[in-house]
Amino acid sequence: MRSRPHFEIAISIRIVAAGAAATALALMAALVAAPAFAIGDDGADGRFERRESLHFTLYQDVDLDEHSGLRGSRQFEQSVLRELESAYDLLGRLLDLRPQRKLSVSVWDPALFDARFAGLFRFPAAGFYGGSIQIRGSDRVSESLVRVLHHELVHAALDAAAPNLSLPAWLNEGLAEWFEARSLGKRMLSGGEQSALERVAQSGGLALLAELSQPAFGGLSPETAAIAYLESYAFVDFLARSGGERGLAELCAAVLQSGGVERGVRRAYRRDLAQLEQTFRRALGAP
Repeated sequence: MRSRPHFEIAISIRIVAAGAAATALALMAALVAAPAFAIGDDGADGRFERRESLHFTLYQDVDLDEHSGLRGSRQFEQSVLRELESAYDLLGRLLDLRPQRKLSVSVWDPALFDARFAGLFRFPAAGFYGGSIQIRGSDRVSESLVRVLHHELVHAALDAAAPNLSLPAWLNEGLAEWFEARSLGKRMLSGGEQSALERVAQSGGLALLAELSQPAFGGLSPETAAIAYLESYAFVDFLARSGGERGLAELCAAVLQSGGVERGVRRAYRRDLAQLEQTFRRALGAP
């Protein structure tokens, strides 16, 4: 799912179905049932421009009136692909995730995205992964668009590495949130995020990881999802600070190779998940 709703601003939930078999099947059924992409026209009309790079095939139908120039579709497509390729390289360096197959990314006009996919989600969605990356776009490569691209890339990379493995949402979302923040220069939670999580923990509202181990957070209420996203990100950030960022790459490899999170955590950190969770909760002041 993307993304972590912020406590400081209005909540906006982004949904992804990587690792959730039933939800992924529903998403793919919706995509298959939808009219096929038509390639070649400018503007937001359901006809997608196509452009490729080394690791990505991009389809875009953002409402851009010009083909060339600084505000044209060609520049937009090239900018999106540069961001994706840069994120691909960083993902390989940080988490050792390098999808070998070319990934498909569709950037939709917001109105068309909403019309096509609104019925699939309980909350407004800015992007999801269901066999391909689907993004609710904008007419420029803004920071918010980059964040969603980076987040969904993690889901796509994990699925490419182990397509039959269903990861718990806390790990799937936590890694995506951590990479999203890390790729934009953040190395830890902000002061506001930390304070918000401590308040939740000290009031007894912090969920156990077992409660965050469903395949996705899509069925949660906005308030509960806000805490779930933040807690998942915070726990992965805790792992990165406890065992170093390299430890996260070792965790990914161990989980993907062993097929189990508990085994992967023990292999990467030489400690049980329950022990790590207890230390994490104690640091936040959870009862």
